[in-house]
Amino acid sequence: MKPVMKPAEALPFFFDRDALLEVARERATVHRENAPFPHTVIDGLFPTELLERVLSEFPSPRTEGWERYDDPLQKKLGSRDEERLGPTTRLFLHELNSAPFIQFLEELTGIQGLVPDPWYEGGGLHQIERGGMLKVHVDFNKHTLLKLDRRINVLVYLNKDWDESWGGHLELWDTEMKKAEHKVAPLFNRMVVFNTTDFANHGHPDPLQCPPERQRRSVALYYYSNGRPASEVAASHTTIFKRRPGESIPLTLSEVGENLLPPILLDAIRRAGFVRSRKG
Repeated sequence: MKPVMKPAEALPFFFDRDALLEVARERATVHRENAPFPHTVIDGLFPTELLERVLSEFPSPRTEGWERYDDPLQKKLGSRDEERLGPTTRLFLHELNSAPFIQFLEELTGIQGLVPDPWYEGGGLHQIERGGMLKVHVDFNKHTLLKLDRRINVLVYLNKDWDESWGGHLELWDTEMKKAEHKVAPLFNRMVVFNTTDFANHGHPDPLQCPPERQRRSVALYYYSNGRPASEVAASHTTIFKRRPGESIPLTLSEVGENLLPPILLDAIRRAGFVRSRKG
């Protein structure tokens, strides 16, 4: 029989469950009370050596396999194909989907029964080049394959020596889209955890001003549950983009189609190839 596993040299590390739970207990109350929606920013949670190895394995924008998003609402690259990722990166992703990390998230957020996503739908590796952005939005709220409810986002930033004048901040906006209540710089070994609801408006809305040779790089994982409070969601939907005060950005065909058109008509349009599903 042909071998089904490949040998690889990865930087070995595993989460310490007790240490993780201690961090979660220390931050749980603040996480749940943070405005404009529950969130936490943690610096230095991971070994520096580990993230440096992940960064060294990070594919360049010119590498094959990136999904490219380029429209008036987002200009970014995403990759979730594990076969194209380095061994330490794969191990890191697997640990972020492990039971100890799930228990950490449950203790931190108070949401029980979280389910990881081994398909990394909309997640995996992200990078944004100079001039790129991701307008303020709320995320898709159902996993296409698993049909579970999306509850938690985890973002780990990999940007060493980042100059804040370059921008790239994660902005957390209030429900009425009147102002950004928090702006989080995408600094190396910074993790952001936040609850995803129909009111969790967030994004990186202004074009990135980093030098041409630099990119805004991150690892993104999403977590789900079977059911959720009715108060958190209006209806099943894909990514919905929001407009800041005075901002004029057009609706794309996929945004109109996937969120406004009747399902029968949308299916016909999609089969004809005019609407592409958007995952954000």
